[in-house]
Amino acid sequence: MNPLDLVRAEPGPAFTVTLDGRTIDVLPGRTVAAALWAEGVTSWRSTRDTGRPRGVFCGIGVCFDCLVTVNDRPNQRACLVRLAPGDAIRTQEGTGHDD
Repeated sequence: MNPLDLVRAEPGPAFTVTLDGRTIDVLPGRTVAAALWAEGVTSWRSTRDTGRPRGVFCGIGVCFDCLVTVNDRPNQRACLVRLAPGDAIRTQEGTGHDD
């Protein structure tokens, strides 16, 4: 069963954003993390020292594991940033800056 059916949610029409240049559909009100999970993407950052994959850990903006670049702004917490039509999401390596 679709979770939207359980709560009788009727979100507005989907819009598109890009993830590393790939177009994905997003329901209104979703955060970057929720949109990526809905696409089956569970890791979108690698650690600075060892290159280990990271994604959502706490889901409430405390741990900083879910950092991603949104509209050329690095180090955005994916669990907190709500998406808007046309947003450009990029996976992030290390600090997200040109080190």
